[in-house]
Parts: sequence; C-alpha cells; structure tokens
Amino acid sequence: MNRPLSFLLSISLFFSSLSLRAQGQTRIDPEHVYDHPTLAIGSQAPDFSLQGVDGQTYTLHNFKDSKVLVVVFMCNHCPTSQAYEKRLIQLTSDYAAKGVRVVAISPNAPQALRIDELGYSDVGDSFDDMKKRARDAGFNFPYLYDGETETASKQYGPVSTPHVFIFDQDRKLRYNGRIDDTENPLKTPHSLDARNAIDAILNNQPVPVAVTKTFGCSIKWLEKSNWTKKAAITWAKEPITLDTVNLAGIATLVHNNTNKLRLINLWATWCVPCVEEFPQLVTLNRMYRDRGFELVSISTDDSAAQSKAFKFLEKQQSSSPNYIYTGDDKYKLMEAIDPKWQGALPYSLLIEPGGKIVYAHQGAIDVEELRKIIFDDPYMGRIYK
Repeated sequence: MNRPLSFLLSISLFFSSLSLRAQGQTRIDPEHVYDHPTLAIGSQAPDFSLQGVDGQTYTLHNFKDSKVLVVVFMCNHCPTSQAYEKRLIQLTSDYAAKGVRVVAISPNAPQALRIDELGYSDVGDSFDDMKKRARDAGFNFPYLYDGETETASKQYGPVSTPHVFIFDQDRKLRYNGRIDDTENPLKTPHSLDARNAIDAILNNQPVPVAVTKTFGCSIKWLEKSNWTKKAAITWAKEPITLDTVNLAGIATLVHNNTNKLRLINLWATWCVPCVEEFPQLVTLNRMYRDRGFELVSISTDDSAAQSKAFKFLEKQQSSSPNYIYTGDDKYKLMEAIDPKWQGALPYSLLIEPGGKIVYAHQGAIDVEELRKIIFDDPYMGRIYK
C-alpha cells in the first residue's frame, strides 16, 4: 500500500472510531486493538453473578424492584475514583427512597496493576483491599469484585474508573458516562450528568444527555498483566549502591532538607525481622517514589560486613539510597537518629521535609498502618481530601 493511501486509511479509521465511541459502541486506539466495546444506549443490562465485599453474591435479580439501577465501575487505587466516593455515597442516600439502587463493580485484575500505579492509594485492587476500602470509606452500596474473570466488565465495556451506566425499570440503558463534570470534589460541578439522567428516568422523560466522555484511570484488563512483568524486569536492572555514613551524615538525613517524604530504616543482615520486612520497604518505595517519597536504608552491620550487606541489598533490588554506618559507637547513632529509640532493630522513621518526624517505630512495621500514614500525609496522600 502506498504512503498517501495508507495515511488516508488511518485518518478514516481514526474518525470512524471517534464516531463509534460517541455512540457507546466501541473503542479503538492507534493500534486498532479493541476487545471490550462499550454498551450502547438502548441495550439490555447484561446479567452478572459477582461476589460483594459483604460476602453476598449479586445478580441483576437482587435489584429487580428498583425503578432505576445505577451501575458504577470504580476501583480502589485510582485517585479520580477516590474523588467520587463521597459523591456516590451521597447519591445513593439521596435517591434510595425514590427506588434507585446503586451497585459498584471493580473491573480491575490485581495482577495487571503495577506497583508504581499505587502511588495515590493505601491499598491495591484485590478483593481483600476492596473490603478495606468499603469499610474505611463507609460505602452504602454493594461493591462487587470482577477482577478475576472480568465477565461483567467486558459486557459493559467501561472506559475508565469511574464510569456510570444507568438503566430504567425495564433495564434498558439510558445513560453512560461520567458522574459529573468536575473531578475535584471541592469545586461545584456545572453539569450533574448522572443525577440529571436519574431524574429524567424517574419522571418518564428523555435523558437530556445520554452519553458523555469519562475521565479517570484506564481499566486494568487481564491482558495487561504483562505490564507488571515488564516493570519487574526494569526494576531489576536499576543500580544498587551502598555508601558509608557518619554521625554528621546521619544528622543531615534526619533533618531532611529536601522536598521528599523520607522513610529511614535501620537494619542489619543478622536481624531476622529486618530481613523479613525489607521487601515490604522496597515495595513501598516503588509505590510512592514517583510522588516525592524516598526510602533510605542504613545498615548497622560492622564495616567488615559491608560486602555481605551489599549482596543483601542487591538481592532485594534496593535501588534507593543505602548507607552503612561507619562509627564504632552505636549509642551515638541512636541519639543521632532519634533520642527516643531504645536500640532494638529494625527501627523506622518517617520524616517530612524540614525534619518533622510523623512516624517512629521500633520493630517490624505494620505495612498497612504505614501506608495509611503515608497516604494521609500532607506531602503525599490523596489528590483531593
């Protein structure tokens, strides 16, 4: 095929894809790989059988008496989805007495979610993580898991999280798209699209705008699982260093004259809890480092064991800053790190820019607790509170 003809064909396919997407029929990217078309307006609601975080299995039959059914595809890790959680809770409460039911479905395959995509969350997208999010956020609607087979998600075809599908009493699709036009919950939306659609259906009127674009995180389909494998290969190639540090250097690290939230971990190769928790620290660093987080490890091994410490760090793929203390007085080290430290390993400090210690723990960390602290810290945490 000659180049002009090939170019014209590509342009034709591109604009055809935009037209079809506007009708809610399909999605096409530049490589023409489209496996999950978006449900078209007027379609019958596809049935599903999915487990909720409350332990129950839900199908469409569970909502048979509702006048309007709102199906929301959302997830834990996406900051846009998080930004709409309170609004969904409020919408559910506002319309419950009018016969409107809301059900949320997580379409994401946890194995397709890269660790570094969790930078705006304290939990992942597994079923257990969904239970935690539903509990912590106070969801008043069923939250269903479809990440294992994605059978329901592929039938509905959400584009991003969140993506709303609204059905009338006959379970005909009347609206699909965004919840409203403002991601930031601190701002007032100009267009309450989902509420407008619900109101129109309840009043037996045409939905004013039946299809809108959506904005949020891409769906983590099962076929994207190779992304996590590629990331692991990339991380394994990152260089590992182990530098020496004295008391003056320790003081500089603790003062944290940077713009990063710094986690300092003191450990030793002979310390079993240190060795056992270290992979979790590396994971934390990969999760949050692109957002201004930094893990700093300080080995308290004797200088003669520097080679052993370095080999351990290589095995753990600890590509963040690593140090080994060169002083011969561990008690001076304890005072320099934190006068409150009693001396047992491991010891971890979370320090904000400017030196404010917001977390100090002797012994193995509770990674779930630490994630929440990082997630809620003003230097990290949610995009929108």
